[in-house]
Amino acid sequence: MKKHSKILIIFAITLSCAIYRFCAAECLAQTIKKINLDDAIELSLSNNLDLQSARIDLELAKNDIKSSNRLKNPDINIFYNFGKAGESEPQQIGVSQTLEIAKRAARKNLAKSHLYKKENDVKLSEFTLEMDVRETYADLVGAKTILNNLYEQKLLLDELLSIAQKKYSNGKASQTEVIQAQIALNQLETKINSAKTDVTTARNNFNKALNLKEDTQTVYDTQEDNLPDETVFISLKTPDFNTPIPSFEEIAQRALEKRLDIKAAKHEIDIAQKNLTIVERQRIPDIEILGGYSYLPRSHSDTAHFEPGAYAGAGINNIPLLYSYKPEIDNAKLQIKQAQINYESAKNKALKDLSSAYNRFATSRNNLIFYKQKIIKDSEELIEISKKNYAQGKADLTTVIVMQQSYQDIVTGYICALTDYYTDWIDFLREINNEEFELNPQNL
Repeated sequence: MKKHSKILIIFAITLSCAIYRFCAAECLAQTIKKINLDDAIELSLSNNLDLQSARIDLELAKNDIKSSNRLKNPDINIFYNFGKAGESEPQQIGVSQTLEIAKRAARKNLAKSHLYKKENDVKLSEFTLEMDVRETYADLVGAKTILNNLYEQKLLLDELLSIAQKKYSNGKASQTEVIQAQIALNQLETKINSAKTDVTTARNNFNKALNLKEDTQTVYDTQEDNLPDETVFISLKTPDFNTPIPSFEEIAQRALEKRLDIKAAKHEIDIAQKNLTIVERQRIPDIEILGGYSYLPRSHSDTAHFEPGAYAGAGINNIPLLYSYKPEIDNAKLQIKQAQINYESAKNKALKDLSSAYNRFATSRNNLIFYKQKIIKDSEELIEISKKNYAQGKADLTTVIVMQQSYQDIVTGYICALTDYYTDWIDFLREINNEEFELNPQNL
């Protein structure tokens, strides 16, 4: 029993080592490729798998127009009489054709309406994809900024630890201060580890938004590594936070007119109306015409000669006597009413969503201005003064560390506020349904 246990343990260890080496090799094999936001958007619009699938729907809808305009295929008919009837009645072979009355045009109009809807759906998918790429791009830059800030804070704590060690060596500080500085540094290391995980997660979300069918070993990353640089506003397609925001009333009306989802909801009414036309025209009977060749064999002819001839006929199919399609017509009318309600509902929800997005963006802008003009500048000056005072023996280490941690929280809060400003702007654009929107009243 012990022998088997040892074998299992050895096997488990060997397998674990193999898996570890494989995973390590995979990680090393991956290459990180940095791209800017414009390239990321262009790349996703050209190669995103979900968008490629949505564009196939357009081709399907185009084919539906052709199939809706189809003619019914003809039938070949053979009438062969047996027995006594076959001795006096002619044999027949011919073709019958059913002609639909007022149905093909209605089907084609409905198919065209579906094609228009699919075109609108693809535009909405492209817009949504661009917003997803922009949002995940900004989130990734924000996560990297927080990580870089923590590295800067680590340099500060390393410097404080070095000062504490020198002061302890010179007999000007106790060992407690050294331990205290080391503990603060270790606590920061845990935050750095968490921040690294956040960067990895944000990078995965960015690549998930791109959703490219390319080499799986290529991982895309943002060109920018930090948010606070003022030039990033331009590179991330975001207005400067100093730009005034128009009133909500100035934005709302035209924004609702351009929303693709509202256009789609309105178009559903048109689709439902055209569907009603198709259902109502099911009541119109179809005409069937038939004709062909007929003959009497010589043995069955009264003249003892082969008698050729022809036949022609007509019929009316699908006469609505037993069934008048009333349930289908009633349902089609209800679908029109339902589409109208959905359209009004879509407008109401869009207005509320736009209002929420507007307020969030306005709040993010105000918070960012407050951080930029009030909190950050004062905090930077205060931490520099505290560091110098500790080095000169004018302040104790506990005070400096508390201030450093407070400053770290403030900077992290500022970065989060800046990230919120970018992402709330993108959410605002989602509700505007216009990626080129500018915060300028004359462009509304």
